[in-house]
Amino acid sequence: MKKRYNTVNDYYRQLFGEKIFKLPIDAGFDCPNRDGTVAHGGCTFCTVSGSGDAIVAPEAPIREQFYKEIDFMHRKWPDVNKYLVYFQNYTNTHDKVEVIRERYEQAINEPGVVGVNIGTRPDCLPDETILYLAELSERMHVTLELGLQTTYEKTSELINRAHSYQLYIDIVKRVRELAPKVEIVSHLINGLPGETHEMMVENVRRLVRDNDINGVKLHLLHLMTNTRMQRDYHEGRLKLLSQEEYVSIICDQLEIIPKDIIIHRITGDAPRDMLIGPMWSLNKWEVLNAIDQEMERRGSWQGCKC
Repeated sequence: MKKRYNTVNDYYRQLFGEKIFKLPIDAGFDCPNRDGTVAHGGCTFCTVSGSGDAIVAPEAPIREQFYKEIDFMHRKWPDVNKYLVYFQNYTNTHDKVEVIRERYEQAINEPGVVGVNIGTRPDCLPDETILYLAELSERMHVTLELGLQTTYEKTSELINRAHSYQLYIDIVKRVRELAPKVEIVSHLINGLPGETHEMMVENVRRLVRDNDINGVKLHLLHLMTNTRMQRDYHEGRLKLLSQEEYVSIICDQLEIIPKDIIIHRITGDAPRDMLIGPMWSLNKWEVLNAIDQEMERRGSWQGCKC
């Protein structure tokens, strides 16, 4: 069934002419929200291992990680031979540009690599780093995955995000000025403490209104073990979304996202042994199918209300 939104799978097939792998890599960077650069303790939803809980061999050297991820992916898709290197864990521009360059080059020059995705924060993109990304974008496809999570300053303070929405806007503009070929994908989380259905929809409305971006990742908040957010949950400040609520929120968000923006994610994965809830999120295909069915029931599609 053809999706009623602009999927990243369709986009990549059109861009590269075939199916590709996205290989998550832990390049050994820290986070400014953990090491004291901007704050301590990290975002309250983040586990001690960052966002790389699904990386096959995060402790291995970068090049070894690259080939272990390929071996893992080939078990399901043996014929795929084009790859995007995804520097995923923690903040992958949080160091001097010389260090960033040295670590990136360990993976992106391997055979079959057609692009790189870089997970980072807006407070770790000085001009010299952006200019390196501009240089990279002349060699391959470059995507900057910028964590935002919320546009509300109150929520941002509550989850210890440690940067403002205005900084996010400013950095997107700076990337556009210095590295126009770099694609920007913005991350938002649905289900953060205190945010209502209307606020989550407004997060998307502000994001696409205020920023020149190419893609969006919409995440469900996964409450994980070994996170500071556990206290919010146990003390009643956090209510986990039901599947029905989440599907309704996602469909409302898709309807106001311009149709040319690529939807890189509308749900997510979490390790079963670390997940406190919502447990329904483990049935990923059921959630995706429910979103498709609700969009069809409404007779709506991405951008129909923007």
